[in-house]
Amino acid sequence: MKNKIAVLIPCYNESKTIEKVVKDYKQALPEADIYVYDNNSSDGTDEIARKAGAIVKYEYRQGKGNVIRSMFQDIEADCYLMIDGDDTYPAENAREMCDLILEGKADMVIGDRLSSTYFTENKRPFHSLGNLLVRGLINKLFKSNVHDIMTGYRAFSYEFVKTFPVLSQGFEIETEMTIHALDKNFLLKEIPVNYRDRPAGSISKLNTYRDGFRVLKTIARLFKEYKPTIFFSIIGLIFLIISVVFAVPVFAEYFETGLVPRYPTLIFSGFMLIVSILMFVCGVLLEVVVKKHRQLFELILIQIKEDKKNEEG
Repeated sequence: MKNKIAVLIPCYNESKTIEKVVKDYKQALPEADIYVYDNNSSDGTDEIARKAGAIVKYEYRQGKGNVIRSMFQDIEADCYLMIDGDDTYPAENAREMCDLILEGKADMVIGDRLSSTYFTENKRPFHSLGNLLVRGLINKLFKSNVHDIMTGYRAFSYEFVKTFPVLSQGFEIETEMTIHALDKNFLLKEIPVNYRDRPAGSISKLNTYRDGFRVLKTIARLFKEYKPTIFFSIIGLIFLIISVVFAVPVFAEYFETGLVPRYPTLIFSGFMLIVSILMFVCGVLLEVVVKKHRQLFELILIQIKEDKKNEEG
């Protein structure tokens, strides 16, 4: 029997807050199943969650991305609400977010912290800076206008969950979700939510520098994979500029004296030009592959929707 709403809570050492989170969302969505996926906690998070009424499962591969991967594969529902177990997201927005999914008005609903209280509540300034940097990069590269890229408060449709290939292993998973939704033309909605900082004694697992670097690396990787023409054209342009810079003095001297005394410079310039052309060609070829992949994805999405209709019928 398919659950109408599944609340997904990935957890790693959240014993201070998990009981309150489970109870808050059971009250906000009494018909939902609350799933807590414990990710090798050592503080009894799993037992506390189970006593609070959650369905507790385990993911032994460390990392939030690995947990989300298992959740999306294992759980069947019409609407999936993902939250963190640190009690930073209010339950009062849960019903509105789920209704948008269940009514077919969105494939992903984003709980937007950055348009509300995030910058006043968050006590780690580099996190605020990182969020703004990531938002600016993705909106620029993918021509979008998403306000909060890295929020952990989201609702998803069945179609999104069952067609999202989880490749990231850590906290960069939210960035990957957003880019996938933008690239595959899923319908996104944003709802401003009041963010509150972690309560005393609750420690963030997000490392500002290590995980920030992973997020930036993920953006670069996905930009290359989703927008290969632009990505490789930028690299090709850099090599072309290098080629021209080294070639101009050689040709200027040739036209002035009729001699080419700097053959190594000329050879290097020619090599840079060849690399530049190869980059442009790679971009064009890979764009064809990406387009074919999008076409295949649309066919898979149609099949998933048909299968869902048949099951419901």
